Amino acid sequence: MLYFGYSALTRSIDEGLAAQGLGRAHHRALYFISRQPDLTVKDLLRLLAITKQSLGRVLSDLVERGYIETRVGASDRRQKLLRLSPSGKALEAELFRALREKMATAYAQAGQGSVTGFWRVLEGLIPEADRSMVFGLRGG
Repeated sequence: MLYFGYSALTRSIDEGLAAQGLGRAHHRALYFISRQPDLTVKDLLRLLAITKQSLGRVLSDLVERGYIETRVGASDRRQKLLRLSPSGKALEAELFRALREKMATAYAQAGQGSVTGFWRVLEGLIPEADRSMVFGLRGG
Protein backbone atom coordinates (compact mmCIF):
# COMPACT_ATOMS: atom_id res chain seq x y z
CA MET A 1 0.00 0.00 0.00
CA LEU A 2 2.88 2.33 0.80
CA TYR A 3 4.33 1.80 -2.67
CA PHE A 4 1.03 2.44 -4.45
CA GLY A 5 0.23 5.46 -2.31
CA TYR A 6 3.68 6.95 -2.86
CA SER A 7 3.46 6.27 -6.61
CA ALA A 8 0.10 8.01 -6.90
CA LEU A 9 1.29 10.94 -4.81
CA THR A 10 4.45 11.51 -6.83
CA ARG A 11 2.59 11.13 -10.13
CA SER A 12 0.48 14.09 -9.04
CA ILE A 13 3.51 16.36 -9.51
CA ASP A 14 5.28 14.57 -12.35
CA GLU A 15 3.38 16.50 -15.02
CA GLY A 16 4.32 19.85 -13.47
CA LEU A 17 7.94 18.77 -13.21
CA ALA A 18 8.01 17.44 -16.77
CA ALA A 19 6.59 20.73 -18.08
CA GLN A 20 9.68 22.40 -16.63
CA GLY A 21 12.05 19.68 -17.85
CA LEU A 22 12.68 18.60 -14.26
CA GLY A 23 12.48 15.33 -12.37
CA ARG A 24 11.80 14.11 -8.86
CA ALA A 25 15.37 14.74 -7.71
CA HIS A 26 14.89 18.41 -8.60
CA HIS A 27 11.67 18.47 -6.61
CA ARG A 28 13.28 16.95 -3.52
CA ALA A 29 16.02 19.59 -3.59
CA LEU A 30 13.48 22.40 -4.04
CA TYR A 31 11.36 21.01 -1.20
CA PHE A 32 14.14 20.93 1.39
CA ILE A 33 15.73 24.21 0.34
CA SER A 34 12.31 25.85 0.58
CA ARG A 35 11.91 24.71 4.16
CA GLN A 36 15.44 25.69 5.23
CA PRO A 37 16.67 28.81 3.42
CA ASP A 38 20.48 29.00 3.48
CA LEU A 39 20.71 25.24 3.75
CA THR A 40 24.28 24.09 3.12
CA VAL A 41 25.11 21.69 0.33
CA LYS A 42 26.52 19.35 2.98
CA ASP A 43 23.21 19.33 4.88
CA LEU A 44 21.21 18.82 1.69
CA LEU A 45 23.43 15.86 0.79
CA ARG A 46 22.73 14.37 4.21
CA LEU A 47 18.97 14.92 3.91
CA LEU A 48 18.74 13.44 0.43
CA ALA A 49 21.28 10.65 1.04
CA ILE A 50 22.68 10.94 -2.48
CA THR A 51 26.17 11.40 -3.86
CA LYS A 52 27.77 14.79 -4.28
CA GLN A 53 28.01 14.12 -8.02
CA SER A 54 24.26 13.43 -8.32
CA LEU A 55 23.38 16.50 -6.30
CA GLY A 56 25.82 18.60 -8.32
CA ARG A 57 23.92 17.85 -11.52
CA VAL A 58 20.58 18.70 -9.92
CA LEU A 59 21.82 21.92 -8.31
CA SER A 60 23.58 23.08 -11.48
CA ASP A 61 20.37 22.59 -13.40
CA LEU A 62 18.28 24.47 -10.82
CA VAL A 63 20.79 27.34 -10.60
CA GLU A 64 20.99 27.64 -14.41
CA ARG A 65 17.20 27.82 -14.61
CA GLY A 66 17.13 30.53 -11.95
CA TYR A 67 15.26 28.50 -9.29
CA ILE A 68 18.08 28.44 -6.72
CA GLU A 69 20.44 31.17 -5.57
CA THR A 70 23.74 30.37 -3.89
CA ARG A 71 26.06 32.36 -1.68
CA VAL A 72 29.08 31.64 0.46
CA GLY A 73 28.78 31.08 4.19
CA ALA A 74 29.36 34.03 6.51
CA SER A 75 31.68 32.22 8.92
CA ASP A 76 33.05 29.58 6.52
CA ARG A 77 33.55 30.82 3.00
CA ARG A 78 33.92 27.23 1.77
CA GLN A 79 30.26 26.64 2.53
CA LYS A 80 27.71 27.06 -0.24
CA LEU A 81 24.35 28.25 1.09
CA LEU A 82 21.25 27.51 -0.94
CA ARG A 83 17.94 29.35 -1.11
CA LEU A 84 15.10 29.53 -3.57
CA SER A 85 14.75 32.47 -5.90
CA PRO A 86 11.30 34.02 -6.32
CA SER A 87 10.65 31.77 -9.34
CA GLY A 88 11.93 28.77 -7.37
CA LYS A 89 9.54 29.61 -4.53
CA ALA A 90 6.64 29.85 -6.96
CA LEU A 91 7.46 26.51 -8.58
CA GLU A 92 7.94 24.73 -5.26
CA ALA A 93 4.68 26.19 -3.91
CA GLU A 94 2.79 24.99 -7.00
CA LEU A 95 4.23 21.48 -6.69
CA PHE A 96 3.61 21.35 -2.94
CA ARG A 97 0.02 22.50 -3.42
CA ALA A 98 -0.65 19.44 -5.57
CA LEU A 99 0.83 17.16 -2.91
CA ARG A 100 -0.98 18.92 -0.07
CA GLU A 101 -4.35 18.59 -1.82
CA LYS A 102 -3.86 14.83 -2.33
CA MET A 103 -2.76 14.36 1.28
CA ALA A 104 -5.60 16.49 2.68
CA THR A 105 -8.15 14.40 0.80
CA ALA A 106 -6.62 11.15 2.05
CA TYR A 107 -6.38 12.46 5.63
CA ALA A 108 -10.03 13.59 5.59
CA GLN A 109 -11.13 10.17 4.35
CA ALA A 110 -9.03 8.31 6.96
CA GLY A 111 -9.86 10.39 10.04
CA GLN A 112 -7.58 11.84 12.71
CA GLY A 113 -6.89 8.58 14.55
CA SER A 114 -5.70 6.94 11.35
CA VAL A 115 -3.56 9.94 10.45
CA THR A 116 -1.86 9.85 13.86
CA GLY A 117 -1.21 6.13 13.48
CA PHE A 118 0.13 6.63 9.97
CA TRP A 119 2.60 9.26 11.20
CA ARG A 120 3.76 6.91 13.94
CA VAL A 121 4.38 4.17 11.38
CA LEU A 122 6.36 6.58 9.19
CA GLU A 123 8.41 7.73 12.19
CA GLY A 124 9.10 4.09 13.03
CA LEU A 125 10.54 3.57 9.55
CA ILE A 126 13.17 6.28 10.08
CA PRO A 127 16.48 4.86 11.36
CA GLU A 128 17.27 5.96 14.91
CA ALA A 129 20.46 7.68 13.72
CA ASP A 130 18.47 9.91 11.33
CA ARG A 131 15.57 10.83 13.59
CA SER A 132 17.04 14.00 15.09
CA MET A 133 17.80 15.30 11.58
CA VAL A 134 14.31 14.48 10.32
CA PHE A 135 12.46 15.68 13.41
CA GLY A 136 14.51 18.89 13.29
CA LEU A 137 12.77 19.71 10.01
CA ARG A 138 9.44 20.08 11.78
CA GLY A 139 10.35 23.51 13.11
CA GLY A 140 11.53 24.77 9.72
